[in-house]
Amino acid sequence: MSSPRPESQPEQQQTPPGTLGEMDPKPDHGEESYTGSGKLTGKAAVITGGDSGIGRAVAIAFAREGADVLISYLSEHEDAQDTAKYVEQAGRRCVLVPGDLSDRAHAKTIIPKAVEEFGKVDVLVNNAAFQMTHDTLEEVPDEEWDHTLATNLTAMFVLCKDAIPHMPSGGSIINSSSVNSDMPSPSLAPYAMTKAGIANFTASLAQMYADKGIRANSVAPGPVWTPLIPATMPPEKVGSFGEQVPMGRAAQPAELAPVYVLLASDEASYVSGARVAVTGGNPIL
Repeated sequence: MSSPRPESQPEQQQTPPGTLGEMDPKPDHGEESYTGSGKLTGKAAVITGGDSGIGRAVAIAFAREGADVLISYLSEHEDAQDTAKYVEQAGRRCVLVPGDLSDRAHAKTIIPKAVEEFGKVDVLVNNAAFQMTHDTLEEVPDEEWDHTLATNLTAMFVLCKDAIPHMPSGGSIINSSSVNSDMPSPSLAPYAMTKAGIANFTASLAQMYADKGIRANSVAPGPVWTPLIPATMPPEKVGSFGEQVPMGRAAQPAELAPVYVLLASDEASYVSGARVAVTGGNPIL
């Protein structure tokens, strides 16, 4: 990627879950830069949280690599439709499924819809997540704790459990963890705990389904400029977001997509049980 990367962003705030239209600067999802080479030709993928951020970048990249895509998202219809436009411009099908993944009944509709549309699920990307910043545990409402676990952990469990019976040999599960799985931020304690759980669960899946030819890996991003940031952090933290890593800036979503493409592709046929750091220089163990 040769395009210049913005090194900072002004203080700003949105109402959760946040939208792309209100972000300054606009994130780069690879709309103009990502070029595919057929790595995912003929595959069908499910991506949660695919309307914006990392999920949108992954959807664009997957489509340009030849995959049809189902995008699960909460309620950001304009962002999701814009993502679908890029998928369809790449000549691939895009199915949009709005709804709250923290509702188990809704989560259980995702994979059946993908099987109905595509006949199989080659790649499952569990990317949707919820976080909120709190300086003390006393500030965390019980309902928010439950919602964080339901969105970040239970939905992942449901989708994996539902997808695996429809995955052929060569199938790939990619779960979005975080640098917080190894270096937990004290102000993101519930979120960080779920991200450690995602990494651990993924490592179990890799061992559990290796004999069926299904691979499972997680990606551990560092700070990434997505709508989740201005929607869940106070403005002053948004303004300095990303400055703490060695590279001194937040990533653009487009910088994450190639890792997901590799893990989804047959080129990663011997890669399973990995947690891939995309952290701007912060090591994870």
